[in-house]
Amino acid sequence: MARHTSPPSRTERVFSRSSYAEYQRVLAILRTETVGGALLLAATVLALAWANSPAADSYFALRDIKIGFEPWHLELSLGHWASDGLLAVFFFLAGLELKREFVAGDLRKPAKAIVPVAAAVGGVAVPAIIYAVVNLGSGAEALKGWAIPTATDIAFALAVLAVINTHLPAALRTFLLTLAVVDDLLAIGIIAFFYSTGLQPLMLLAALVPLGLFTFLVQKRIRSWYLLVPLALATWGFVHASGIHATVAGVLLAFAVPVFASGKKGEPAEGLAESFEHRLRPFSAGFAVPVFAFFSAGVALGGAEGMAAAFSDPVAIGIVTALVAGKTIGVFGTTFLVTKTTRASLDASLAWIDLAGVAVLAGVGFTVSLLIGELSFGLGSAHNDHAKVAILGGSLLAALLAAVVLKARNRHYRRVQAEEQRDDDGDGVPDVFARS
Repeated sequence: MARHTSPPSRTERVFSRSSYAEYQRVLAILRTETVGGALLLAATVLALAWANSPAADSYFALRDIKIGFEPWHLELSLGHWASDGLLAVFFFLAGLELKREFVAGDLRKPAKAIVPVAAAVGGVAVPAIIYAVVNLGSGAEALKGWAIPTATDIAFALAVLAVINTHLPAALRTFLLTLAVVDDLLAIGIIAFFYSTGLQPLMLLAALVPLGLFTFLVQKRIRSWYLLVPLALATWGFVHASGIHATVAGVLLAFAVPVFASGKKGEPAEGLAESFEHRLRPFSAGFAVPVFAFFSAGVALGGAEGMAAAFSDPVAIGIVTALVAGKTIGVFGTTFLVTKTTRASLDASLAWIDLAGVAVLAGVGFTVSLLIGELSFGLGSAHNDHAKVAILGGSLLAALLAAVVLKARNRHYRRVQAEEQRDDDGDGVPDVFARS
């Protein structure tokens, strides 16, 4: 009598090779963000040097110059225009990337999406908990900064990868990119719900009018900038006046943009989301984020005494601990638990030490961390200055530790990638993609 056997359960390999088209798209994004990371680093160094030079007063005077007009609270300092205005472009791109990943990218499959999404949630929750534990006895004011160490700065993280010349597999770099995009979205949710003040419901309702018109036009695949840009600016203005941080407008506008082209005869084959990404990513990475960093990273360190005072503040201790230990535990631990408790498993071509290196690198927090620091404590406050020092110090420490781990894997993956780039049949697509 034949014995009945049930079919084996299907195991989903995480961090496995993506399609060649997706691989090429991700590489294009990584190249732009890597260059942006270098500019971001240069802007940060310039801000720190100027803020600690004999001409420091001129730096802070420049940051605090107010321009604009008072209606809708739009008479803002240059520093606030950078954080409220330029970062809206950054979050618009983050929203586009996230929507594209879940609608048309490899993460449209729940089995592939669960690991990076879970890792992002763990990478937000664990640092927040660690920060809160460190600051439990420091008062309500210090606890306001619980969200500062929750974000990963993709531009800085990718710049670190470029500097150490790592040959990590594209799947891990895609994981880092997706992780950063998802926790940027979580961060903007935190900003909207926990750091909004003086809510004005009428202004928020008013924002729905230009947002609705923008949505209607983009869904009709209308690309005319002279129609879309004024509506986007009006949406941003109403959201800013509503008391919700204006960067939220960038995410709302991004979610309205369709990913796929209409397919109608005579219309571009490129979808609107992809078109907007191509146009705006160089501006965001090359100008918007570096300018924000220039106005936000400048802090008077005060020499050895000032540094000692900063790192004696529980706020700074909590941020550094959460960025370095919290991010690593959150990202690596969550990924490990998901792969051990579900049908997901690590791809055979990777080792857990690779993921550990990327988890440490996720502790490079900067852009969004600086923004949340300002929202938590206020520009120019002692806690905010100490938070800036801690964000820079924690990010630097995470980068150095990640470099040690990933450098050790560099030679191995250089050999592996040399084999993968072989194209023996001459069709322009590496043979490894044809086999997968």
